[in-house]
Amino acid sequence: MTYPFDIEQIFPAESVRLPRRQAGGSPQDLTLTLLADYTAYTGAWLPSAAIVALLAEAGVSTAGARAAVSRLARRGVLDAGRQGRNTHYRLAPAAAADLVAGGRWIASYGTDAETWDDRWTLLAFSLPQEATTQRRALRNHLRWMGYAPLYDALWISPREFSEQAWTALTGVTPDAVTIFRAQHVDLMNGSGRHPLDAWDIDAIAAQYDAFLQRWLPVVPDIRAEQVPGPDAVRARTEIIDAYRRFSTIDPRLPDKLLPEGWLRQPARDVFAAVYDGLAAPAEQHVRAVVAAHSSGAEPRIHANTVGDLLLGRLSD
Repeated sequence: MTYPFDIEQIFPAESVRLPRRQAGGSPQDLTLTLLADYTAYTGAWLPSAAIVALLAEAGVSTAGARAAVSRLARRGVLDAGRQGRNTHYRLAPAAAADLVAGGRWIASYGTDAETWDDRWTLLAFSLPQEATTQRRALRNHLRWMGYAPLYDALWISPREFSEQAWTALTGVTPDAVTIFRAQHVDLMNGSGRHPLDAWDIDAIAAQYDAFLQRWLPVVPDIRAEQVPGPDAVRARTEIIDAYRRFSTIDPRLPDKLLPEGWLRQPARDVFAAVYDGLAAPAEQHVRAVVAAHSSGAEPRIHANTVGDLLLGRLSD
């Protein structure tokens, strides 16, 4: 299955250039996830050596870690500063704000149950074949909003089209889009595409199933407090990276359109159990790594919970 997801879609930023996601997690992607998980709400400065050490535990070489941090700083995603002889980094305010907004989007995914009036929003557009960049940008926006292509230039969603969505689209193509709401009518001979054919429901279900098979076996060890700190940090990074993809591959179709036993809620429950259940040992480990590379006061490290992500701030 091809994902429309990259990190710029999960953390959409106008003022900073966040790195594109790469298969397996790029060093820049891992750096951002680590800093977002433990410093996004506190604004803490971390010694560069501590960041490199944490990335090494995730399998990133020293050279790769230093290059990732340097590139993020050049892009304005990280601020750099000196404390004594050591270089420290923190998330730039604009990047931190984008990451906090992205975290809220991830955590709220699956919580917004909706009633449905049986009507679909249809969005038709017409762009010249040579407008490749504009066409790609429009499609990315539509996927981000939960739309899918029923036909090449006809995209649909069961939700109403919001003013916010219109504002986003007009920045891409203000004069080439028509939007309307309608009910689906089955033709008498049963021919024609059903609106649900725009999504590969079986493929999405398979992704949920794979997620649960990967993470359900971890939960008993977490409850038994048998996951050491380094493993806790790696697991939290891995699971939020995996879980946030569902916010783009699953369009949040109404329950009545989905097959029985849809795994969205079980996946959310397992995500919360792992992410929150490992918060304490992960935070303790990050604190220890930072302290080992610091000579001054210990920066404020805080392992986010799902509740923190939903609030967009610390809950304590």
